[in-house]
Amino acid sequence: MAISVVMPALEMAQETGKLISWLKKEGESVAKGEPLLEVETDKAVMEIESPGAGVLAGIKVQAGTEVPVGRTIAWIVGPGEAPPADEVAIESGRKITAAATSTAAPPIQPVTATSSAELSAASIKISPKARRLAGERGVNLAHVRGSGPGGEILASDILAAAESKAAAATGALDSASGSPVARLMAERTTQSWTTVPHFFVVREVDAGALNDARQKFAAEFEKSRAVKLTHTDLLAALVARVLQKHPRMNASWAGAGIRSNAAINIGLAMAVDDGVVAPVIPNADKATLGEIAEQRRDLAERARGGKLRPSDIAGGTFTISNLGMFGVDAFTAIIIPPQAAILAVGRIAGRVVPVGAGPDARPGIRPMMTLTLSSDHRVVDGARAAEFLRDLVEAIGNPQQWLD
Repeated sequence: MAISVVMPALEMAQETGKLISWLKKEGESVAKGEPLLEVETDKAVMEIESPGAGVLAGIKVQAGTEVPVGRTIAWIVGPGEAPPADEVAIESGRKITAAATSTAAPPIQPVTATSSAELSAASIKISPKARRLAGERGVNLAHVRGSGPGGEILASDILAAAESKAAAATGALDSASGSPVARLMAERTTQSWTTVPHFFVVREVDAGALNDARQKFAAEFEKSRAVKLTHTDLLAALVARVLQKHPRMNASWAGAGIRSNAAINIGLAMAVDDGVVAPVIPNADKATLGEIAEQRRDLAERARGGKLRPSDIAGGTFTISNLGMFGVDAFTAIIIPPQAAILAVGRIAGRVVPVGAGPDARPGIRPMMTLTLSSDHRVVDGARAAEFLRDLVEAIGNPQQWLD
């Protein structure tokens, strides 16, 4: 039985997807779950897996074409089987056949901006205030990505879109700023900074024990797992375990209130050619240090190659951004909604600090690291953030106790 290959919806409120390339040729065999095609979204280029096993046939769309979500773009058929000729589209999970319509389906054409502009404003999920603002500021709702529950467009989304429209009118964008990753980063950071009530808590921590733990495990991991252990791996493991004691730091703002997250999924901010992505290590609190190191390596390789999959960037509940490798002493990071917090990590550098306690303390040089926790005040207060950072500092001071 033939299996349709459709343009998938990889993001909320997504209407179209751009086919970047077919990873199999027509007539080639493909296994279920094997990478079949690449699709571009606002976040990255995603590899899409085959929905079934068989032979790729009836390719309807070539590379570079933008296609409505749900449209059949090819078929997986059995040996010697011909692809169906009568199905023209899939909309909302319902197949539309030639027999069900009075006219033949038109061939798939590249989707242009005008096709999105023709969407009915009444069909878009939007708050009354946002709809009023959109009319006042001349914002096309079809071009706005909603940040509310279920993709609802909020007033803040309209304001951000209006600002973006005004900025675009002042001059042409360069090629880097026009890339999908750069556009998304600009939109999301603007939205977060202007709508999320950030506050910041800073701690300096002695990273001597962290260095010792890395040295202890590094040789073993390189030999047994062929992976180079990093400080980020250690921090991801420790943060995930400390979050078990502080579930509010792992919660999300859901528009109308706080939503608890059962899983602890750690996002790791990574620089790519034209921006920053934050792929996710799922259930990091249950993963071993070695498993986290392997996942971080694989995610970094796919991010650099523009090959992140939808599952790689979904479901993050807390993010770590480490700029220590760039020689940065300290910085503040912008929260990734709907997450409640992000941890900014500076470099480890020798500093003169008191060594020892009380009257016996003496000045000494220790490897110190600055941690800056950005938090959403709608989800956590200052005391909760400080308690989380206190316990994280303690874990960094004795990592083997937390990782054994």
